[in-house]
Amino acid sequence: MTPFSQFYRAAGLFAIATAMTAAAPMPGARWTPAWGSSQMRIDGANADKLAKTGPATIRQIVHLTASGKTLRLRLSNIAGTPPLKIGAATIGLATPGRSDVSAILPVRFNGATDVIVPPGAELYSDPVTLPVEAGRDVAVSLYFPEAVTTPTGHSGARSKTFLTAGDATARNALPDAQVIGGWWALSDIEVRDAVQKQTVVTIGDSITDGYGITDDSNTRWPDDLARRLAASPATRSFSVVNAGIGGNRVLLDGLGPNLMARFDRDVIARPGVTHAILLEGVNDLGVLTREQPVDAATHQAMVKRITQAYRQLADRAHAHGIKLIVGTITPFQGNDYYHPGPETEADRQAINRFIRTAGIFDGVVDFDRVVRDPAKPDRLLPAYDTGDHLHPSMAGYRAMADAIPLSLFTRR
Repeated sequence: MTPFSQFYRAAGLFAIATAMTAAAPMPGARWTPAWGSSQMRIDGANADKLAKTGPATIRQIVHLTASGKTLRLRLSNIAGTPPLKIGAATIGLATPGRSDVSAILPVRFNGATDVIVPPGAELYSDPVTLPVEAGRDVAVSLYFPEAVTTPTGHSGARSKTFLTAGDATARNALPDAQVIGGWWALSDIEVRDAVQKQTVVTIGDSITDGYGITDDSNTRWPDDLARRLAASPATRSFSVVNAGIGGNRVLLDGLGPNLMARFDRDVIARPGVTHAILLEGVNDLGVLTREQPVDAATHQAMVKRITQAYRQLADRAHAHGIKLIVGTITPFQGNDYYHPGPETEADRQAINRFIRTAGIFDGVVDFDRVVRDPAKPDRLLPAYDTGDHLHPSMAGYRAMADAIPLSLFTRR
């Protein structure tokens, strides 16, 4: 079995061990994702640093999009082959880019300070009483008493994460820590409040994951969308979870499991999800001809398979009462990594026509129209281009978020 098929075994279902509650739930209250990320196997230099540190603490900063008086963590070992041992965990209020934490509280698991996450599984912590507001940053510190050699997490955090030897979970500051990237073994933070909340999951590739933003700035287009939703009385009950994975593809595994394989876990399985915004496909198109040209039949087959996948995802979402909003694929002519030609551009246009006209989605956001150069519509507008002609700039991400009608979230 491949690593991805291993942690998507059992038809993509995953185990969640539900923690015993510290107090009786409030009448009418339910858990809402205030933050989340897509989990995958992390490899590379930062994973090597974690493994070489041995017993170590990871302190990671996350930006919440929902308010609540009580919260809980969901820890993940979906990519791990051995059990993942957590020796201690804490949570506290944080400042982006800094290891300083205030109001540190212990996180427990069925009343214990330690827990073992089985291979391929996720589990919840006990509830923690820590009032938080949407837009607040919190720090989660996890102590691994044994070296982690097959880490699960999310490499594209776009925020500073801190690594130090030993158990430092209760320390207010970690001045001696190494600064690394990524989020580690942390899948979600959920909040509970008496206010009925709804959740939007944005799912896609590096454009959703926020490639090109300044670290710790929280300026991905889903971040900007969350701020817009929070500012409007009609939509302030919505939280936003970013399920983007850089390099991800609709049809095939690559950086992270393919979209078709992860959609149930990343969208449907999260509590309170009412809407999903999908923007993905550029990597499928780019990889197709990155190494060598392909014939016309192969191009046509790719377009057909991607549009079929979109239909399947709409059916999956609708079967669970979730509205699926789809964004058109943005331009990437001129990109040196994929070096797309006219045939690839024709594929992109064909898929975008399908998105605009299929009539099977609950909304369409024309991201292509928003960020393209009117004089050269197969390219990004220079003001919205990071410089690689594929990823929008922070101004481009803001324009994408601004183009999403908030009425999509208030329609019955």
